[in-house]
Amino acid sequence: MTPATLAALAAARAAKRPVVLATSLPDGAQMLLPDPAAPADLAEAAARALDRDESGTVRLGNGEWFLHTFNPRLRLIVVGAVHIAQALVPMAALMGLDVVLVDPRRSFATTERFPNVTIMTDWPDEAMDALAPDSRSAVITLTHDPKLDDPALDRALRSPAFHIGALGSRRTHGRRLERLRELGHDEATLARIKGPVGLDIAAVTAPEIAVSILAELVAVRRHAGTRAAKEAA
Repeated sequence: MTPATLAALAAARAAKRPVVLATSLPDGAQMLLPDPAAPADLAEAAARALDRDESGTVRLGNGEWFLHTFNPRLRLIVVGAVHIAQALVPMAALMGLDVVLVDPRRSFATTERFPNVTIMTDWPDEAMDALAPDSRSAVITLTHDPKLDDPALDRALRSPAFHIGALGSRRTHGRRLERLRELGHDEATLARIKGPVGLDIAAVTAPEIAVSILAELVAVRRHAGTRAAKEAA
């Protein structure tokens, strides 16, 4: 690896920017992707590798390449230090997610209730502005309180977050969508919100609801619906 490539890789990792180190086999030539100068098939292969979090060898028109992915960890921003969050947060951490809990209610957002997790007691709009959700971020709101959930969802919808979910009944979600329309969001944007959040597994208890929420996050991340449709076709 050349010093220039090493420096570029280190800079990308420090900035938590997803990149792929592509190594040509067998001549050892290397390229850090994405790169506008890369051949189209190599750029597409690198994008797929990043999306799947997979490293490996691919055979392309210009030979074989080993693609080494460097993805920052997925991040889960949870808004609401509620009972369900007490089950959701440790489960998410076990899955390898970087979890941030946001709740300005300091009596709820305590280290006693949520040990070993990053807690922000800013108001959700301020917290979301500081956290700046990216394509490796998911946002889940749990409070049922429009003063807390709506600002977080508003910011999430203006970001490239890969998954956005909101707890609440269908009636609650319908009213939530009306408020978000008033903030300027169109129907295509609002469709990004999974509401009520979680796969329908007839969950009742807080741990069961947490499982359904994380299962839906995984399904979205792995494009489960899209792949199932392709297989059915």
